[in-house]
Amino acid sequence: MRPTPKAKVRKARLLISKVDPWSVLKMSFLLSVALGIMTVVAAVTLWSVMDVTGIFNRVNELLGQILGTEGGGGTFRVEELVTIGQVASFATIIAVINVVLLTVLSMLAAVLYNLSASLVGGVGVTLTDD
Repeated sequence: MRPTPKAKVRKARLLISKVDPWSVLKMSFLLSVALGIMTVVAAVTLWSVMDVTGIFNRVNELLGQILGTEGGGGTFRVEELVTIGQVASFATIIAVINVVLLTVLSMLAAVLYNLSASLVGGVGVTLTDD
């Protein structure tokens, strides 16, 4: 029985000479929305973990020792200063700003790539068939 001959590996050298700005816009928008959702979820989760583990109580005790309780007339509460609603609102605002910025910058990068690729020919890619 003869062993089967090994197939010759094919290689193709290609150039990425143009990137469609519309497809870059859609993809960057979707990815930045996903990043924005992750930002909001991470901020709320971090605040909740800090609340459950008692970090806010420890900070309140530390500030009470530093500021003194008799001078202020009352106790200082960090949770009242930074509520979970405020954290979620701030994270949402940051996420919306990031969506707009990342989408615009990605579109600009695609246009700049197309301009520079027209001058130098683009990025070379070698594809192989394994």
